[in-house]
Amino acid sequence: MAPTPAAIRATVESYIRSVAKGTTDEVLALYAPGATVEDPVGTDVRTTEESLREFYAMIEPLTQTGELLSMKIAGGNAAFLFRLTTHLGEQDLVMEVVDVMTFDDDARITSMKAYWSQEDMQTVPAS
Repeated sequence: MAPTPAAIRATVESYIRSVAKGTTDEVLALYAPGATVEDPVGTDVRTTEESLREFYAMIEPLTQTGELLSMKIAGGNAAFLFRLTTHLGEQDLVMEVVDVMTFDDDARITSMKAYWSQEDMQTVPAS
């Protein structure tokens, strides 16, 4: 049985919050065993917990905020647009990313694909 839309929404919201301000362990707790990550699409797919841990550990020390802008849920899948702002002193790096995720019956992420490129990053004065 597919997870409920409410459970998927809760996982997505936790994901954005954890990516922006949480720890690597908090992000990984949202993933099911054997999950895959392709971030950004077109790069190598990460298929092991070790490779996911290495990926998310790179962003853990950053000072960031995240904001869900829109989301569509269908069955055990979600596509959502979110804004991630990395605070770099007098400048902010702002990125809007579309993530597509699949979920198991417990609303844990089984796959994630992130759609973005360098052109999606903007440097703006710190807010």
